[in-house]
Amino acid sequence: MTQSQVADEYNAIEGSAVPRMTGKEVGRYEREVRLPNSATRGILAQVYKVERAALDSAHAVSRRRKAGASQGIETPVRAVAAITEHGTAQTLMPSSLAADASHSAKFARFLASLNATERTVEQLHADTARLARHFVSQPLENLYGEIRELRDETFELLRGRQRPKQTSDLLVTASRLCGLSAHVCLDVGDYDSAATHARTAWSCAEAAGHNEMLAWVRSVESLIAFWDGNPQHAADLAQQGQLLGVRGSVGVRLASLEARALAVAGDVHGAGAALATAESAREAMRDPDEMPGIFSFPAAKQMTYAGTTHLAMGGPGHVRQAIQCAEAAVDLYRSVVAGDRSTFDLLAAHLDLVRGRMLAGDLDGAESVLDTVLDSGPEQLSASIVSRLHVLAGELGAPKYRGSRRTAQLRERIMSTAAPAALPAAD
Repeated sequence: MTQSQVADEYNAIEGSAVPRMTGKEVGRYEREVRLPNSATRGILAQVYKVERAALDSAHAVSRRRKAGASQGIETPVRAVAAITEHGTAQTLMPSSLAADASHSAKFARFLASLNATERTVEQLHADTARLARHFVSQPLENLYGEIRELRDETFELLRGRQRPKQTSDLLVTASRLCGLSAHVCLDVGDYDSAATHARTAWSCAEAAGHNEMLAWVRSVESLIAFWDGNPQHAADLAQQGQLLGVRGSVGVRLASLEARALAVAGDVHGAGAALATAESAREAMRDPDEMPGIFSFPAAKQMTYAGTTHLAMGGPGHVRQAIQCAEAAVDLYRSVVAGDRSTFDLLAAHLDLVRGRMLAGDLDGAESVLDTVLDSGPEQLSASIVSRLHVLAGELGAPKYRGSRRTAQLRERIMSTAAPAALPAAD
């Protein structure tokens, strides 16, 4: 069992709404950095399928060992007689045994400084994949601390010496974790910090020669520019990412980002061409993405981006297409399991559907969909969702809605929902 598997089984048995065990904590127990308390040992005994007494006995041994180390107590070692290769007896004193052991320990430390083990790299990859998947559906405060800790741990490993293959793998992991950090900052509206993390993510991916990750980082930089109010620069960055010629859903993501940014910048023709490129890239996909969650770009998200793009392009025909795309996105998101459903992108699709129905003159239909968004908790509102709500409130303040008590109340509800500080993720 990996440490993450132990933690997952522990949390399933413990049954708390908020997982309390992590793979890193299991690792601390294994290394005796920390000792599990009585309640924790009871659950671990179930995970490992051993008698509780076995773990209690191991716990007692560890306590005595740690207590002895803290007090400078040496474990007594008796002198023993060994037979040399010449058949003569030689007395081995504790001092000589300790000196010999120190040489062994020194070599172990050398190996640890020379390279991270293959198991370590695999565990970092698995933990990053888990965080990437959970990023789209769990509250940010549940994940940010572990993202930061795992990122810093990877940095420390890279400051040592590894075999070339492991160095490359660690650099890719560092790039992904910096990318997650950039997304955290993006989702709370700290665009300067997001850009800093993205630049580090680019440097790590570039050092590893990982084109797919370089393309993904460009997509994040495009997002940062878009929500920081520079759609033309966002389109340029998305185009640069496409020049890397990578396969997988990141190509769909980049073309979709370009389309949305160009539409907002007023380039309707360019936006339409980018939408067609995104569809072609989707059709050309053959293999699944290497990483799940925030590093993938499912069809539901593509539909959400297309809906936003058509709304920005304007005109009755594009409004109808926007409604169709938003409805398709909502249906697709609802069809996936909860752990893979991007709550935040689902809200974005709902808001596009609201705006589309408003522009089509269906205020009743718009209000019924809007209730879904306004009834969401503040932890589900990212900076981008809050921005969309402000735009919607501004549109309800247009002259054609003035004098309507119902519209005024709806606008007030929107503003009161958008007022709390935004937390996690939707792009």
